[in-house]
Amino acid sequence: MPQYPLLHRIDSPSDLRRFDRRDLHALATELRAFLIESVSKTGGHLSSNLGTVELTIALHYIFNTPDDRIVWDVGHQTYGHKILTGRREAMSGLRRFGGISGFPRRCESEYDTFGTAHSSTSISAALGMAVAARDRGDSERRSIAVIGDGAMSAGMAFEALNNAGDTSDVNLLVILNDNEMSISPPVGALTKILARMLSGSTYNAARRAGEKVLGVAPPMLDFARKVEEHVKGLITPGTLFEEFGFHYYGPIDGHDLDALIPTLQNLKKLNGLQFLHVITRKGQGYKLAEADPILYHGVSSFDHRAGIQSGKGGGKLTYTQVFGDWLCDIAARDDKVIGITPAMREGSGMVRFAKEFPERYHDVGIAEQHAVTFAAGLACEGFKPVVAIYSTFLQRAYDQLVHDVALQNLPVVFAIDRAGVVGADGATHHGAFDLSYLACIPNMVVMTPSDENECRQMLYTAYRHNGPTAVRYPRGSGMNVRPEATMTELPLGKGEIRRQGRKVALLAFGSLLTNALLVGEELDATVANMRFVKPIDTALIEELGTSHELIVTLEENAVIGGAGSEVARVLESLPHRPRLLRLGLPDHFVDHGDQSQLFEQVGLHPAGILSAIERIYVRNS
Repeated sequence: MPQYPLLHRIDSPSDLRRFDRRDLHALATELRAFLIESVSKTGGHLSSNLGTVELTIALHYIFNTPDDRIVWDVGHQTYGHKILTGRREAMSGLRRFGGISGFPRRCESEYDTFGTAHSSTSISAALGMAVAARDRGDSERRSIAVIGDGAMSAGMAFEALNNAGDTSDVNLLVILNDNEMSISPPVGALTKILARMLSGSTYNAARRAGEKVLGVAPPMLDFARKVEEHVKGLITPGTLFEEFGFHYYGPIDGHDLDALIPTLQNLKKLNGLQFLHVITRKGQGYKLAEADPILYHGVSSFDHRAGIQSGKGGGKLTYTQVFGDWLCDIAARDDKVIGITPAMREGSGMVRFAKEFPERYHDVGIAEQHAVTFAAGLACEGFKPVVAIYSTFLQRAYDQLVHDVALQNLPVVFAIDRAGVVGADGATHHGAFDLSYLACIPNMVVMTPSDENECRQMLYTAYRHNGPTAVRYPRGSGMNVRPEATMTELPLGKGEIRRQGRKVALLAFGSLLTNALLVGEELDATVANMRFVKPIDTALIEELGTSHELIVTLEENAVIGGAGSEVARVLESLPHRPRLLRLGLPDHFVDHGDQSQLFEQVGLHPAGILSAIERIYVRNS
C-alpha cells in the first residue's frame, strides 16, 4: 500500500469528486502530511499551504473544475491545488530548475486558470472570467476568487469589488481566506442578529440616546464605546461587502469540512455576487508552523520532524542585513529618517528597525502605490523617508514613482532588494527591469553596489542626496566584504577601475563585478566597477572607449533599455567608436531554479561571458 493511499487515488479533481464525503477528513490529514514532507525536502511556502488544505479539497469537490474557474490570489497557497490536479509526483521538483512552479501558471495546467504571484489581482481576473461566461451565455460556469485578508488591504481588490457591484448578471464568488483573525471570529447566528441590529436605524437611535445618558459618567461612556467597537468589528466586513453589492456569508471555520462542503454546495446554486468569509490558521496541523507561521512561511529544505533549526552564526552577511543595519545606524543619527515597507518587514530586513524605532516604522500593508506617495508626502515636510521594497514590487508603483516623487524632485530613498535573478520564485519575482524603468526618469539617481560595503556607502550617499535615489542590490550575499562602520558619501556619478588591462574593457554594474574580474584575469582585460547607472560616468566610458577595442557591459537587468544602453549612448559621440557587447538578461522571462543555474542559462556566469566575448572578438579579430 502507498504511504498516502487516498492521495494516490487522485490524479484529477474528477477522481476527488467520486470520494464519499466521509473520507474527506482522512484525505485532508493525508494531504497535510504530504505537504509537510514534500516542502521540507524542496523548500517553498509552507504555512500558507497548510492553512488552505480543507478549503482546497472543498472547492475541487464541489465545483466542476477546470470548467469552473478558480483564481488563487498570490498563489503561494496552491500546493494542495497542484497535488489534487495531477501534479502530485511533480512536487519533488517544486521550484527547482525544470520543475513545476511554486505559483499557478497557465502553461503548466488547465486547472491554473490565471497566473498569479503578486497580490490582490484575483477578484479582477475572476470578474473578467465571469463577464466572459455571461457574454457567451454560459450561465452554469462559476468564477471563484480566493483572496487572503492581507491581499484584501490593497486598493486593487476594492477597485474590483467596486466594478463588480456595478456589473449585472455575473456569477462571481469571492472567498476571503482570513488567516490572521484580523477581521472577525466565527460567531454563527449571533453575527446575523448583530448585523441586523447594528445596521438598522433602531440601533443607531439607541446608541445616540445611550451617549447622552452615559455622557454624565465618562468612564462608563468609554467602556460603552469599547464594547461598541468590539461588537461592530464582528460584523463590519459583512456590512461593507453587502454595500458593494455582494451577498455576504460567514464567517465560517475554514478547517471544518462539514461546514465548508454544504456552504459551497449552496453557494454553487446561487446566481449573482456572493462573498464567503472563512477563518483559517496558517500552519494548521503542524504545531511548529502554528507556533511561528512567519518562520515557516517560506522555508529552505529542513527536517520536518525536528523543525527548522536556528543558525549557529558564521553565515555570510546578506545585502538585506546590510540595509537593515544601515537603516538603524542612520536613524540613530537623524530623527527625520522614516522607514516604510509595503508588508515586507522580514523580507526587507526591517525587523530590528521596527523594534528600535517603532514610532518611525510604517508597514503600510500590501499597498505599494500608497507607500511611495506616503513617502513623498513625508519628504514634502522635511523628513527623510526610506522605502524598502523588492524590485518586482516597485513595478506596481511606477506612476507614483514618476509623478509623486521624481517630478517633484523629492528626497526619497528607495532601497530596492531582490534586484536581478532571485532564484526559486521565478519570473514573477526576478528584479529584471528596474534599471530600465528607473534610468529613464528625470531627477533619479540610480546606484548598483558591487559588494556589501559599497551597498552601505551608497545607501548613505542616497540619504545625503537632495533628490530621489535608488540603491538596487541582489538577493543573498555578495563578495563577503565586511561593511565599514564609517559612512562615506561617494562622488556622484563616478565609477572606478578595478583592474587595468588592454584591448577589452568590462564595465560591470553591480553584482556582476565578481564575474567580470574573473573574466578580466582570463583575457587580461580592464575591469571597471561603474557604480552608477544614472548619472553614468561619461568621462570614464569615453576614456575606456578611446583606449580599448571592445567594450563589454555586464548587468543583472534586462539588456533592452538597461545600463548597456546608456553606455552605447555615450560611445555614440566618440569619433572612433570601439565595438560594444551588451550582456544582461535576455528578452524573455527567466524561469525558476537555483541562482547559479539561472546565471548559466542566461550566460552571465564567467564561462558564458568569456564565450560571448570570444564569439565576436577573439575568433574574428
